[in-house]
Amino acid sequence: MKLNTERLTLRAFAAYPRTGHRDRPSIDDSDVETVDGLDYCVLRNSNGVLAVYRVRNDGMLKGLKRWPAEIH
Repeated sequence: MKLNTERLTLRAFAAYPRTGHRDRPSIDDSDVETVDGLDYCVLRNSNGVLAVYRVRNDGMLKGLKRWPAEIH
């Protein structure tokens, strides 16, 4: 299944306010990354990683409290 990274990033941006964090992610710094065969939508700003969502097999996003060390 080919990922639509722009669509996934926009969905993560829509979900982010529910985390309660005040920092705002940057669309230019955020992206979809693959680690050990799994896809993650990573929201960042100039301060670093704000939130990480794993892309499940069904295309849904799952917010993570801990993410792989390779994502920084």
